[in-house]
Amino acid sequence: MSRNIKLKIEYNGSDYSGWQYQPKQKTVQGEIERAIKKVISKKATLYVAGRTDAGVHARGQVANFRTESKLTPSKLRDALNFYLPNDILIVSAHEVPIDFHARYDAIYRHYCYNIAGERSAFDNDRTWLVRASLNRAALERAADYIIGDHDFASFCVSSSLKENNHCLIYHSRWISNKKCLSYEITADRFLHTMIRSLVGLMIEFARGAITFKRFKEIFHGGDHSALPRIAPALGLCLVEVEY
Repeated sequence: MSRNIKLKIEYNGSDYSGWQYQPKQKTVQGEIERAIKKVISKKATLYVAGRTDAGVHARGQVANFRTESKLTPSKLRDALNFYLPNDILIVSAHEVPIDFHARYDAIYRHYCYNIAGERSAFDNDRTWLVRASLNRAALERAADYIIGDHDFASFCVSSSLKENNHCLIYHSRWISNKKCLSYEITADRFLHTMIRSLVGLMIEFARGAITFKRFKEIFHGGDHSALPRIAPALGLCLVEVEY
């Protein structure tokens, strides 16, 4: 009898060509599917909540796969972790209804982008180093402007544009602590490179390189090539997927 197993996954994406399986490339999906085959002796396909790009991290990625294995979810988790590299961890495993789908059943996804003002020996693969002086009021103004339902065609590479490029942003804000400045964003969906493109544009506005008028022109212009900067992947992390 087929069962559906839901996994919560944590990974450091620094050494991976993204989530999605690619022949002859090291990917997170490829590593986990390889581990699944070792555990259940059969190939399984993972369905994921959000395909992260090369270099992007996750603390709360969600994926599911179907299996006829009789191993309990906790034993599946432990066995998978035995075969997985140290930079990928199955945090939890649960049996879910057979029609559950990690991508299509997700209500929203929550990401965080981290920026550091100084170098760190420990966090340099998880934060974008920005030495420029940033106007916090400008960052907050830009973050507030993003909230709501908008067409985000400007923030998606042209090859990945959809027929509908609208996303509903529930939450958008900048927070800071002693070590870093973080941007938090929650939406029903995200386009390819969307968050990194948004962060890059906000940073340009906050450091005074563009006016707010120009920020809005680029935001609504639908031209990805007009973006003055795209933030690097290393600062981005998928924090949580809500169902």
